Amino acid sequence: MAVNASEITMLTLSGFGEIVNYRGILFFSTLLCYCVIWLVNVTIIVTIIMDKNLHEPMYIFLCNLCINGLYGTAGFYPRLLKDILSTAQVISLAGCLLQGFVLHSSACADFSFLALMAYDRYVAICRPLSYHTAMTKRRILMFVLFAWFLPLYLVFISTVTVPTSRLCSSHIPKIYCIAFLVHNIACTASMAKIVVPAFNYTFYFLHFLLIFWSYLFLIKTCKTSKEGRTKFMQTCVPHIVCLLTMTVCLLFDLLYMRFGSKTLSQNIQNFMAMEFLLIPPIANPVIYGLKLTKIRNRIVKYMSAIVCH
Repeated sequence: MAVNASEITMLTLSGFGEIVNYRGILFFSTLLCYCVIWLVNVTIIVTIIMDKNLHEPMYIFLCNLCINGLYGTAGFYPRLLKDILSTAQVISLAGCLLQGFVLHSSACADFSFLALMAYDRYVAICRPLSYHTAMTKRRILMFVLFAWFLPLYLVFISTVTVPTSRLCSSHIPKIYCIAFLVHNIACTASMAKIVVPAFNYTFYFLHFLLIFWSYLFLIKTCKTSKEGRTKFMQTCVPHIVCLLTMTVCLLFDLLYMRFGSKTLSQNIQNFMAMEFLLIPPIANPVIYGLKLTKIRNRIVKYMSAIVCH
């Protein structure tokens, strides 16, 4: 019998069934992973903030991308560490919706910043004479605010529709909450469940098309000269790697949620579910930190100064 959503105050995360025998190892490996995420992202953020030579559009967008990585993982890892040590993995409905809001908005903001970085590279390489006109301080500020607040608004609209649904179960078949899974345990389908996610997916698919369009022009421009090819390898390849990493990780999770097989072990299901919270937050700052010469040199300089003192 269906119960009103307001009567359900707690939900059970049922993706922790196979962790009992190695809870200690999983806790310390998860904690180590979270510490590494903080270390690499904070290193990039502090380097960009402290060095005025890095106060350029590309580095400003990269700084915000790393901040977003910390924001998204903060909605997952602290809760995961608590659940690993708990005998019962339960979460309040409000807490579930909040976690889903943070994870969804962070993933959307990632695509927003990656799209801005692609646009910045397009203007810098394909239209260099108009770069300073197109990328003014005011316009950069507007871009950054847009990349933050639009995902927050769209995901908020998607999240607030959940409490209006009638729920038939209190079990979430994952190790974290997102609005899509709460919609799945609703007794009946709603327009909000279909229309709002469809709009959000379409909107961020357009981001992907914008990035693809930008790189068509970038490749066409850069292949004509050695200097262009060098600039493309230095600044565009890291962006492409980060974009592909994020896209593949999200597709794994989305495809599994839609078409996943229950014959897969719980451990594999959990890994597929958390890929986008594990790989991109580490890979993005590491790839940029190693590949972008200015950032790499500044990090080495700061590290050398710390060691000498």
